[in-house]
Amino acid sequence: MGTETAITEDRVREALKQVVDPELGINIVDLGLVYTVAIEGGDVHVKMTLTTPGCPLHDSLVRGAERAVGAIPGVATASVELVWDPPWNPNKISPQGMADLLRAQKSGRPHSAWCGAP
Repeated sequence: MGTETAITEDRVREALKQVVDPELGINIVDLGLVYTVAIEGGDVHVKMTLTTPGCPLHDSLVRGAERAVGAIPGVATASVELVWDPPWNPNKISPQGMADLLRAQKSGRPHSAWCGAP
């Protein structure tokens, strides 16, 4: 047996936690933006959303997600597809993400985020 580590959904989601919404300071996994992770051999395909279709962070979040997944040993290709169904809403934020959001609000971080979402 080699020292090679399998690509798993948990490893992909952990890597995606490195991608942080710059306005909120919360990673895209805990924000509930990552919907699915499909792994076929060394190819990883992530379906994610944004808080709203007009979000100006579109390109930077997608590129960041592709880079984070592509850095996992064994990943040959990393692709990210933006989907809008189901639409994102604040109920998708994980308990950790909500705690981080509340901490950020208490520290005075602007709450202009969610790109205009409710």
